[in-house]
Amino acid sequence: MADNLPSEFDVIAIGTGLPESIIAAACSRSGQRVLHVDSRSYYGGNWASFSFSGLLSWLKEYQENSDNGNESLTWQEQILENEEPIALSRKDRTIQHVEVFCYASQDLHEDVEEAGALQKNHSSVTSANSSEAADSACLPTEDESISPTNCENPIEQTPSSNPESALAVNDVEMTKEKENHCDDKTCVQSTSEEEASENVSTAEDTTKQPKKNITYSQIIKEGRRFNIDLVSKLLYSRGLLIDLLIKSNVSRYAEFKNITRILAFREGKVEQVPCSRADVFNSKQLTMVEKRMLMKFLTFCMEYEEHPEEYKAYEEVTFSEYLKTQKLTPNLQYFVLHSIAMTSETTSSTLDGLKATKNFLHCLGRYGNTPFLFPLYGQGELPQCFCRMCAVFGGIYCLRHSVQCLVVDKESGKCKAIIDQFGQRIIAKHFLVEDSYFSENTCSHVQYRQISRAILITDRSVLNADSDQQISILTVPAEEPGMFPVRVIELCSSTMTCMKGTYLVHLTRTSSKTAREDLEPVVQKLFVPYTEMTIENEEGEKPRLLWALYFNMRDSSAVSRSSYNDLPPNVYVCSGPDCGLGNDNAVKQAEMLFQQICPNEDFCPPPPNPEDIILDGDSLQPEASEFSAISEANSEPPKENSCLENPEEPSE
Repeated sequence: MADNLPSEFDVIAIGTGLPESIIAAACSRSGQRVLHVDSRSYYGGNWASFSFSGLLSWLKEYQENSDNGNESLTWQEQILENEEPIALSRKDRTIQHVEVFCYASQDLHEDVEEAGALQKNHSSVTSANSSEAADSACLPTEDESISPTNCENPIEQTPSSNPESALAVNDVEMTKEKENHCDDKTCVQSTSEEEASENVSTAEDTTKQPKKNITYSQIIKEGRRFNIDLVSKLLYSRGLLIDLLIKSNVSRYAEFKNITRILAFREGKVEQVPCSRADVFNSKQLTMVEKRMLMKFLTFCMEYEEHPEEYKAYEEVTFSEYLKTQKLTPNLQYFVLHSIAMTSETTSSTLDGLKATKNFLHCLGRYGNTPFLFPLYGQGELPQCFCRMCAVFGGIYCLRHSVQCLVVDKESGKCKAIIDQFGQRIIAKHFLVEDSYFSENTCSHVQYRQISRAILITDRSVLNADSDQQISILTVPAEEPGMFPVRVIELCSSTMTCMKGTYLVHLTRTSSKTAREDLEPVVQKLFVPYTEMTIENEEGEKPRLLWALYFNMRDSSAVSRSSYNDLPPNVYVCSGPDCGLGNDNAVKQAEMLFQQICPNEDFCPPPPNPEDIILDGDSLQPEASEFSAISEANSEPPKENSCLENPEEPSE
């Protein structure tokens, strides 16, 4: 049994998803005492990223996941006469309809293991104020420049090499790769030039090489090269999350790459979409007349609010119908609808389409030639970045630590404490609970949407280019009216999410049926199963599937708080991932809940510089605990090349 935790906090957060992690960081930064717990063995919940073997372990856990009917019920004896419990669920029901397919040669032997496989860590409590405790759960201490992680999913970081952009690494060059090697007690950082050179392409790598037979054994051995996201999203360069990362200085814990291509799927073929001014005028797909049409329309979209007479008459029709009235060719209509606005043909209104197009164009050029960024090592980095910020300011973290119930005072109607798996009662003023932790009884009136997800490992890109290090987003329109389009994000090895010679492909759409039923038709359009008899790639041949995973994920983002049964006013519900491309919903939710907990407090302000702190002889002197946290937050030497900075606006 772990040592007892402190018995009183200001805020207790249950679940380490992105919204909970942002709120925990904001509360800790504002001086609140924060306890952040998760019954899982990894950070991020459904926002997490896994190595390949980690993903297989996650799948196995879901297959074996069931309520433990023999679990001790001694917590019920601790409920007093003037109290009532709200029992929390011991079973995660957010993932359904899991199906896995392996198309690569299955020459797997029993002795094949993942290179650098890690020992499991069973520690439970960490605090930023204790380097020993930080080591015990693989949370970096103050002299490390990496984000918090656990031993099952080590997070690797690479210093930025481009001071004037958001790119964490150069498109054709990588600096040394850092790795965390964890044992039962410590995390030790090491560097390997040889391994970095294997995983990341250089300029010479772009020349075409004969394709080798990729086997399942290779994928297992190189499993740590994969960082596979449960939820597939990108960051808009002027989105709320980028602004928050910059404002809070949390951006120093993560690094990013630009999405290099916007693709379209039309008439059975994948083609690149010109979206920036330079792309439009350099495009060979468009005629000169089409280029002028497109530039004129995009210019209007940037300032459409100033010319309401141009669209007022079309507010009641879909954006698709509106585009037909704008003297755009079918080719241009398709590009604007599906690859720039990224909206549905049948459900998106004219205003929605214009707003989406303006947002897309507004984000162009801030950090690169497309509006999007992707965090190196996967989306699972982002919750951990905010967990790190929370820990730096004194937050305490416990993984593999379940909460059995919330304790409600009958007289006031407010939640007053939790009882954890060890029977310890911990008091707090505010309680954040991830939706998946509520029992079926609490959620009996909740109607959830579902997200269909597919994760593929392939042997080549959906659209060949001079470089094999392309990061692409593709929208495949729905075949039937009223159905949902499929978003495809293809990641190369330089994103640190897959091994060299492979691509990691994420497919996402709002569910109509099971994930496989929803997504397999698109998979069949873009890919073919991998077979040893057809290893050599020919021009125009589809990429080959090595491995595929389908699953449905619950989407609780649209559920109102009133849908949950009898929740006390100081219990705040955090939803899981939504189906949108960006992270704005999570950031808006986090800021709204933070303002309810800490009214009139600044949301995630940056830590002050040590030289700005007056040590003595002034009324502005911070308290000792505050100074300790601030000093720790600034103890790392600043990176010479920051991952995210407010860049100069590009010249016209």
